Amino acid sequence: MSYENKMMQLKQMLGKKQEKKVEKPSFTKPDKPWYVDEWKKEGLEVIENDFGMLFKRQVEYPQDYMHGSYQLKMFFEAIEKWQTSAIEHPFSIDYDETVVFFDTETTGLKGVGTNIFLLGFLEVLENKFLLTQYVLADPSHEAAFLFESKLWQRSKTIITYNGKSFDWPQLETRWTLNQQILPKLKNMRQIDLLHSTKRIWKNNLERMKLTQVEETKLGFKRNGDIPGFLAPIIYTDAVKSGNASSLMKVLTHNEWDLLSLITLYIHSTNLLLESHSQDTATTYTNIGKWYGDLKITEQSETVLRTVTNTFHDQDVGLAHFYLAVQQKKQKEYDEATKSFQKALMTIGNKEKLKALEHLAIIYEHQYKDYSKAFDYTLKGIEMIQNNDSKARKLLDWTKRLNRLKNKMEREINN
Repeated sequence: MSYENKMMQLKQMLGKKQEKKVEKPSFTKPDKPWYVDEWKKEGLEVIENDFGMLFKRQVEYPQDYMHGSYQLKMFFEAIEKWQTSAIEHPFSIDYDETVVFFDTETTGLKGVGTNIFLLGFLEVLENKFLLTQYVLADPSHEAAFLFESKLWQRSKTIITYNGKSFDWPQLETRWTLNQQILPKLKNMRQIDLLHSTKRIWKNNLERMKLTQVEETKLGFKRNGDIPGFLAPIIYTDAVKSGNASSLMKVLTHNEWDLLSLITLYIHSTNLLLESHSQDTATTYTNIGKWYGDLKITEQSETVLRTVTNTFHDQDVGLAHFYLAVQQKKQKEYDEATKSFQKALMTIGNKEKLKALEHLAIIYEHQYKDYSKAFDYTLKGIEMIQNNDSKARKLLDWTKRLNRLKNKMEREINN
């Protein structure tokens, strides 16, 4: 063999890489719990898959099912309202989105040792609503429990109550711990109704617990409900004793949560898009501010103007204030000045100081009326001097006051 051929053969031998064998993670299917038959007697269905077993409960609701003040079919009307409005709001849902209301129950509040033991889904289907609840058989069957949720199959729009901060992060943690054997969790669009509830009812509701929202806004009062903090204790007892009768009350608690999420979405949509007769001036002022923060300026101004024209003067100070801020941004200085002046009569000190600052700026830079700008600045300084927590702002206001003094002196000298 020639030298050249030997070199070619050597290169080929060196170039060959031995293929590494990829070993699949070993998984041993856990044994069934001893209490399977006892839990089945409570109406739970046994589901088995490659990773173990779990329990399931399903309930179908017709479209005319009434929960509190609303029929479930009004959810479709809410979607129609958003599509008709053409407003790009975080609440808006398209017709072709797959919507699922989602809620969990866990054995604790945080940490790797916290298990999800109940996954609750309320699916919006074409002619009905379908509740599906998956119950963890025991911690050794967690992979089977998570796999059966089918959250790895396709993306959906998930609607929750505090889900962005609690339910979904908990789910991601449990999924990560099982990532060697489970398919990848899909990314989901999420609508968190706790966020919207805080935006809509700030300074209106003392507490934002779902049960309080149900009673005060949704026309639903729970009878025989268990406190949420007892849910993990009840589940742990059911696993130890094999008796699932109390566990069924946890499933009912979860079911009511999910039904209330539908009606809360409906009610919130009505407030955001319809007439201003269902709630208070504070609520609609919050809505107007929310639209403004989202830079949906036209809708924000429409809502805030309606508040100022509909409710009593003593209740509309903040609406005047937020409207004035919008008008100033739009360079409608005359309208902004009037709105700020109306707001000053009833708003709290925090917004009052901001209003005085806005007025001082408008009169100094837009109207060149240094005397009035000086007066508003002086009022602001008096407010700050009477409030120790705002002492740091005194320097900025004093600078403005001195600048205005100089401008007024130059005007007199000229």
